[in-house]
Amino acid sequence: MSTQPSSSPGAGKRPASIFTVMLLLAMLFMIIAVVAMYMELNRWAPDYYKTNTARPSTTSMVTPANDFYLA
Repeated sequence: MSTQPSSSPGAGKRPASIFTVMLLLAMLFMIIAVVAMYMELNRWAPDYYKTNTARPSTTSMVTPANDFYLA
């Protein structure tokens, strides 16, 4: 039994499977996420590494009790 030649009128390109569509959509959304993260990084980039102006709040610090120290 032989197969039909590919030049027959009924032979054509198969439609994309659902997995191919899911792969393309995932790639599209990953590219959008990377672009959004890059834009957000550039938004905060000038102050990203400058932490010398940051002052911790003294009211929220927890200090250990003296019972825990074995002086």
